[in-house]
Amino acid sequence: MADSILQVENLVKHYGNVQAVRGVSFHVDEGEVFGLLGPNGAGKTSTVEMLEGLRTRDSGRISVCGLDPQENPGRLKHEIGAALQSTSLPDKIRVMEALRLFSSFYKRHRDPEELLKRFGLVEKRNAFYNQLSGGQKQRLALAMALVNDPQVLFFDEPTSGLDPQVRREIYDIVEELKREKKTIVMTTHYIEEAERLCDRVAIIDHGQVIALGSPRELKDRSGDKTRVEVRLTKPDSPDVLKNLEGVTECRELNGIYILQAQRPPQAIVSLVKHLEIHGNELLGLEILTPSLEDVFIELTGRRLRD
Repeated sequence: MADSILQVENLVKHYGNVQAVRGVSFHVDEGEVFGLLGPNGAGKTSTVEMLEGLRTRDSGRISVCGLDPQENPGRLKHEIGAALQSTSLPDKIRVMEALRLFSSFYKRHRDPEELLKRFGLVEKRNAFYNQLSGGQKQRLALAMALVNDPQVLFFDEPTSGLDPQVRREIYDIVEELKREKKTIVMTTHYIEEAERLCDRVAIIDHGQVIALGSPRELKDRSGDKTRVEVRLTKPDSPDVLKNLEGVTECRELNGIYILQAQRPPQAIVSLVKHLEIHGNELLGLEILTPSLEDVFIELTGRRLRD
């Protein structure tokens, strides 16, 4: 941890009587893509804003590029880049003007022409900001985050609100930065985003880190269990269903029965027999391989987006 480019120890933040961040600790190594995964309101954005120096912490310790964001905000801004959850620019600023303006804020900066090419904005160089699509605005935000050639990049919900095609375009950009060994800290509430992009993930809920590790390590916590999600015509008892052959655990979430099964074929056969005996029927059945969603459900008893 001593060699980490970013260190967080026992970070705490209150808003009035609400404790938004409750003793969060983690570290990020140079060249790592680190994800803060959790539902809206979990404390992810508050944590990142304290790392960026945009908010003051109540207690705890932060070191980013060897600097304390609270004590050295002026020096830190030259070492980090950020794409916030929402980026707002004047409607009538042109794309190239925005890049040149942001370049002027830093002692070290990259060629705006190169950034236009890299983010597919060459044809939009003279377009006004309010003429850009949502995906183009986000690509511009990412380009501006890179304008000072930062040591650490912060992406707060980089694909939130974007359609699936644009989301995949942003994934490609992040993966390219990952191949270049850029250090990235990103927040997300998309399971597939964290699994695809992150080297390690901290799962955050109610302001606390409840699990930490690589996506593979976290998924291994579910062992070899497959998730079987079932909808029924009539309610049933999770306690009864978890005792079916091949089933190791069962939870009911919003009318869906989530069965953990180490032997899915036997679990499905025993489920169908059980339903026939009790005059119940399947409305739907989905078989899913273990994911970070399973880890979150096991730890909290609810889905990530509930």
